[in-house]
Amino acid sequence: QVQLVESGGGLVQAGGSLRLSCAASGRTFSSYAMGWFRQAPGKEREFVAAITRSGVNTYYADSVKGRFTISRDNAKNTVYLQMNSLKPEDTAVYSCAARLTYSDYVQDTWSWYNRWGQGTQVTVSS
Repeated sequence: QVQLVESGGGLVQAGGSLRLSCAASGRTFSSYAMGWFRQAPGKEREFVAAITRSGVNTYYADSVKGRFTISRDNAKNTVYLQMNSLKPEDTAVYSCAARLTYSDYVQDTWSWYNRWGQGTQVTVSS
């Protein structure tokens, strides 16, 4: 079973960029679908982006489409979230999630995943 550790969060001004990383332990990372979620204070957790095990298919929330890019490097057991044109409303704790899959499939629902990281704080100042 993989364990997930996020990094790359921080404080950035509006319009800036950050790249989040989610490093996974284990030798079967390439068999896992991966997702990014975020939760702002006082709000429900929401889907941000997801990528299939092959990396061929990616999915985004409408609120980040065109600004964020999810990618993965299976050789490095890492999934990334490149965040550009950041807005104050992007401020949240960002968490990655994983699920072992047997096909190139992924969902945008937190409960579908069965491995989750602790999260990394992203703060965007206006």
